[in-house]
Amino acid sequence: MANKQIVHKPGEEIRFLYFPLTCMISVTVTIGGKTIEAGAVGSREVAGINAFMGGRETTETEYIVQVPGEALRIAAAPIKAEFDSNAEVRSVMLKYTQALIAHISRNVGCNRVHDLDQRCARWLLEVSDRVQAVEFDLTQEFISQMLGVTRSSITRTTVVLKEKKIIDYSRSNIRLLDLQALEAQSCECYFALRDEYDRLLGSLNEEVRIAA
Repeated sequence: MANKQIVHKPGEEIRFLYFPLTCMISVTVTIGGKTIEAGAVGSREVAGINAFMGGRETTETEYIVQVPGEALRIAAAPIKAEFDSNAEVRSVMLKYTQALIAHISRNVGCNRVHDLDQRCARWLLEVSDRVQAVEFDLTQEFISQMLGVTRSSITRTTVVLKEKKIIDYSRSNIRLLDLQALEAQSCECYFALRDEYDRLLGSLNEEVRIAA
């Protein structure tokens, strides 16, 4: 999966589901000419859930690869058939749907209540969890779009994090140096969602969370 690759556009029929392995796909919406992130899909998630939930087209969202890497692409039709006939598959997919709803709901409140420093720390931690790595390629411009703020605001935030030796970055490469310090910088939304995802989808590899 290439950087900024679009895997689904608004109004298109969802013919494939994407299960990321090492990449991350953002679910974005465009409002007033500005594109922001509504949700994200990583190693415990699937892009294209509408295909088996009663609506094969999406009218609002676009799926774009945010962190390049590998994913499994599976035709939607056989997955839909298994969803309809296999209780175990249906249970897993519905648990993921519940986690996705929790993520989107939490994003709404977080964007209204918490300051940018907290939101940026939370977002970087969530990227790390989803790609199961502490180093990945992201531009500050793209981060600003996903968080719905100006690039200069993101630059100020990341400069502070770099000065504190919490992260390091060069051009489009970001490395998380101190996950504990980044967690301390984050709002409670990161922990609430992490616990909910662990409860519904199983615990993430703890080695990723303590890596430095």
